Amino acid sequence: MALIVQKYGGTSVGSVERVQAVAQRVYKTVKAGNSVVVVLSAMGKTTDGLVKLAHEISQNPNRREMDMLLSTGEQVSIAIFSMALQELGQPAISLTGLQVGIVTEAEHTRARILHIATDRIQRHLSQHKVVVVAGFQGISSTGELEITTLGRGGSDTSAVALAAALRANYCEIYTDVPGILTTDPRLIPDAQLMDEITSDEMLELASLGAKVLHPRAVEIARNYGVPLVVRSSWTDEPGTWVMSPKPKPRLLVNLEIAQPVDELEFDTNQAKIALLRVPDRPGVAARLFGEIARQDVDVDLIIQSIHEGNTNDIAFTVMTPILNRAEAVALAIAPVLGSDNGVQTGEVDVMVEKNIAKVSIVGAGMIGRPGVAAKMFATLAEARINIQMISTSEVKVSCVIDVQECDRAVAALSRAFEVEEEGALSRELLAGGQGGLGVPSGDRGERGAGGEKRIIHFSSASSLPIVRGVALDMKQARLAIRQIPDRPGTAAKLFGLLAQHNISVDMIIQSQRCRVIDGVPRRDIAFTITRMDAEVAQKTLEQAAAEFGWGEVVLDSAIAKVSIVGAGMVKQPGVAAKMFEALANHHINIQMITTSEIKISCVVAQEEGVKALQVIHAAFGLAGSERIQVPA
Repeated sequence: MALIVQKYGGTSVGSVERVQAVAQRVYKTVKAGNSVVVVLSAMGKTTDGLVKLAHEISQNPNRREMDMLLSTGEQVSIAIFSMALQELGQPAISLTGLQVGIVTEAEHTRARILHIATDRIQRHLSQHKVVVVAGFQGISSTGELEITTLGRGGSDTSAVALAAALRANYCEIYTDVPGILTTDPRLIPDAQLMDEITSDEMLELASLGAKVLHPRAVEIARNYGVPLVVRSSWTDEPGTWVMSPKPKPRLLVNLEIAQPVDELEFDTNQAKIALLRVPDRPGVAARLFGEIARQDVDVDLIIQSIHEGNTNDIAFTVMTPILNRAEAVALAIAPVLGSDNGVQTGEVDVMVEKNIAKVSIVGAGMIGRPGVAAKMFATLAEARINIQMISTSEVKVSCVIDVQECDRAVAALSRAFEVEEEGALSRELLAGGQGGLGVPSGDRGERGAGGEKRIIHFSSASSLPIVRGVALDMKQARLAIRQIPDRPGTAAKLFGLLAQHNISVDMIIQSQRCRVIDGVPRRDIAFTITRMDAEVAQKTLEQAAAEFGWGEVVLDSAIAKVSIVGAGMVKQPGVAAKMFEALANHHINIQMITTSEIKISCVVAQEEGVKALQVIHAAFGLAGSERIQVPA
């Protein structure tokens, strides 16, 4: 007998007929010998209707009262659903978040789960009842029985958290599509269904706007090793499994606010090549990385900064043993990049730096927590360590620093994030990376307490698809701060200010070009944030710029971010080039580039976002043989 948690969204229970159909599915699951906990969203568009009703009364509804109002939607659906099961002869009981004991932070409309008391559910399950739980809601930890809601994706989060707390065999998320697709089927109808995906890949796709799963739900599944499957409530198809690595032991307390960083990584075997004053026009990145791929050079991090005039900078890192080959390619192609139809339009400078290291913090718990990256930058600043490059993803923040400062950086970050220094993972023995863009593969060096290295083995990523999916985020804006002093503490100050305003930052790009003004070396820093936070962020940084002597703060809200995600990119030169070439072939200019081990993201003009998604999806052959039917 298995214990299964099933979650059904609003469209799945949007009518009496749908409720009865889902009840039949649950009844069938029980008759197969399983114990079932069902988590439900509000029926259909109930929540939207309640929000509209509130705004007819108040332009700025009180958040506590919004929780009181919105929690009623799920209460209706669980009561109706329990009745439907009882009509089939299946014992069932409906429970609100309060009755279950889903205890949360005292944060109305956006609470995180602290812990779940499972005694009552276990008692009802032992009586062979189906327990029907209201998703999206809980009770605050203040002791005053305040109803809280979890915010967007709250029902997914409730379901996976319950599965973790109950140690369920697996959690099924039922939705209106047959599983997880290579991209949004509303934009590309022949998007392909995936059989499985890793939790890290899913975290990236979910954070990029793939609405089938919320990142918080994936984070819990990853942290607690919950087997998770996304299926259609309209068919009996097997859906898509989200595969998580074996988790480290964790207590089921502070469930969503546990330690955000699990481990540190460092790599002292890297070198950086930067091309300065590259023309800002379509096709330049494609030519550069196309030639790099043809020379079989694996690239790790790639960044392209915000343009200055009609040029920008592109920098990338490679493993030290192939630096000479990579440098030769860069020097050979620099004159070509600086010309247009054979006419020299500018001089592209090539800058090589050998003595660098990359240090990274890793953990699914950093999702949506703006203070984590800021804490990393502040920790390095306190140690007087200057940051040369920054790369971010949902589960990792990486900084390139001077190699001589690597040990101090690892020690400082270990203390700050309470991660044992001897557990820091060295990448020195890896011979792969990006372009490439590698996830760990083959043998990995791990530094012991005495500084020695031992070899540990794990499965290769070579059997994984190179690119899992393509995502488009049309809700971002870009802020750039010109002429920020290039010294320790600057990034910490900047992103610490944003963290104080609860503003999460996505892409972060620091220009490689450096100007000396009044004896102070200065660079530009650009980053993307959600458009709804853009004006607050701009005002905050303009005040800081006046106070600290920074340059102009520039806001651009007319951007889109298109990304490819895939854990199989390791040792695959040409992945980045293929993406850039697809954009160049359709005359789409790349404004910014940033990468992590399993993701490449490009910022393009907003009006070209959908087209960029479509051409990249086609370039990687991700279309399926059948069109996905999406309910209206």
